[in-house]
Amino acid sequence: MLSFLWSLIIGGIIGWLAGLIMGRDIPGGVIGNIIAGFIGAWLGQAILGAWGPIVGGFAIVPALIGAIAIVFIVSLVLRGMRRTSKE
Repeated sequence: MLSFLWSLIIGGIIGWLAGLIMGRDIPGGVIGNIIAGFIGAWLGQAILGAWGPIVGGFAIVPALIGAIAIVFIVSLVLRGMRRTSKE
């Protein structure tokens, strides 16, 4: 149970850092950060492998790169949805 809680915290921090680096808000607040962190970790480790420091089951560098990609993609999709709804 403690390892799951630790994973949630690290996933949230990774998602939050990705949002700060990109300068964009992740929809959903804390839950959005955790989701972006988990999906980013999965994506980053699947593409780049598990290298660098590992904390809470996440390879930090690939997870952060993957989370940045997720934040970028989500922000593009949301921006496109806002434009479409205004027209």
